[in-house]
Amino acid sequence: MDNQTAIPMELNKIILLLAMQCIQKLISARQKEKKERFGVGRSTISIFLPEVCEAIYSALKDYIRIPSREDWIRIEHGFRTKWNFPGCVGALDGKHINIFAPDDTSDYYNYKGANSIILLALVDDDYCFSYINVGTNGRASDGGVYQKSNLAQAMENNTLNLPDQSVIVADAAFPLKTYLMKPYQTTPTRREKIFNYRLSRARRIVENAFGILVTRFRVLINAIDMTPKKIDPITLAACALHNWLRKTSDMYITQRCVDFEDIQQGVVVPGAWRAQMRQVLEGLPPTRYNNHASRRAEAIRNTYAQLFETTEAVPWQGHMI
Repeated sequence: MDNQTAIPMELNKIILLLAMQCIQKLISARQKEKKERFGVGRSTISIFLPEVCEAIYSALKDYIRIPSREDWIRIEHGFRTKWNFPGCVGALDGKHINIFAPDDTSDYYNYKGANSIILLALVDDDYCFSYINVGTNGRASDGGVYQKSNLAQAMENNTLNLPDQSVIVADAAFPLKTYLMKPYQTTPTRREKIFNYRLSRARRIVENAFGILVTRFRVLINAIDMTPKKIDPITLAACALHNWLRKTSDMYITQRCVDFEDIQQGVVVPGAWRAQMRQVLEGLPPTRYNNHASRRAEAIRNTYAQLFETTEAVPWQGHMI
């Protein structure tokens, strides 16, 4: 890349960052109804704000894309070596983004007693979003958002060009599948507790990605006073900027930002974002319907549990359960 190309690209990046800061301030002003602070009316903000976010997402959308075969292999290697979960190619979760009650509130009223839309995301081994689905009404739950997503369809139909025997990890809100591992419930045995710990260790990546997203793009902290359709591009822009910054800056996510394990004490030390964001981005509720997992899915989970207790064991896992 020559200097003539590099300079405009760097300028472009600076403009994007300034735009996102502007977005956060404008939304704050809108919610507090402080028109005089900016001299811009609420109706005007409602028009140009989504357009700005759409432009940001359009410029950076290539930073959120379904991985290629080579990317999947690299991601699996990361989960295997950094997070000790071989075969894993992503951590899945869904979070509620609170909104002001729209006219049709019944669709957006969630199990926590607030109105929201849902952000569903698959995160790689390095806190980046590989896939996002934004805008499902907050009333949806029980993994239903995932079940209706094109990601679920692609996983079911095996059209993502994944390495053989790949899995993604998720919490109890999602169904157990041959390609989707979730924790054992009821009263787990020691082997099952070890599996749950190892799954939690890998799944914590998506929790931290969401936490960092909110910490950096604080527009997502409070309920957003816009229609759901106008909130979607704001969320998409924030996620795209998150990935771009993670991939281009060593300072965007520091060691203190994210959870880490003190294996000597047998505890997880919370990342800095958790102290600031205790009530933000609520997760999906546990599954309420009966998940009749196939015997093959249960067998795959049991195989992982056996491996984690034997050939794939890590020295500290006994202290962490």
